[in-house]
Amino acid sequence: MTILPLAYLGSVEYFARLLRGDCVVDLGEHFVKRSVRNRTRILACDGAMELTVHVAHADRPRTPMRDVRIDYSKRWQHQHWGALVASYRASPYFEHYAPRFEPFYRTGYGFLVDYDCELLRLMCGLMGVPEPLFSERYVEAAPDDLDLRPRHAQGPDFSPEPYVQVFADRLPFVPNLSAADLLFAEGPAAAALLRRCLP
Repeated sequence: MTILPLAYLGSVEYFARLLRGDCVVDLGEHFVKRSVRNRTRILACDGAMELTVHVAHADRPRTPMRDVRIDYSKRWQHQHWGALVASYRASPYFEHYAPRFEPFYRTGYGFLVDYDCELLRLMCGLMGVPEPLFSERYVEAAPDDLDLRPRHAQGPDFSPEPYVQVFADRLPFVPNLSAADLLFAEGPAAAALLRRCLP
């Protein structure tokens, strides 16, 4: 079994693992700062760019993921949507999918878990990836489980396959960005590429 953290606009590897199956997303863990739980990487005109969902009281140790509230005191939604539009408006499928993503940057959510889960469900549906199992209780990893919950964990068998990214004319391929990068570039063909990333 593969144990995944909940992720904000999860990476290509994240969705490749979901597509492969036998995954559980752990909602019972503690929030880990500077991790995929509230951060993602997209491709901007000058290279990879990190987007961070602002959360309230994230400095408290051992805060359960279920209790992490989103902080709207800064205009991060406006910044994220502006970055997505600026980065991907020239990609082949952005205009097709943008109306499905835009509400996430116009509507407020109280808790990070609810926000991330809804985005995850949207992306699974758009890419033809089955929705994962969610565990409300902390998942204890067995010796043969692949635990990808640590801050920067990457599985040993993940092999990113290049695709034509939006700034391919001036930047080299950047692997394992948010799967939104793949979706806006490949559209319905995204799932086929995800399958080829894991043996």
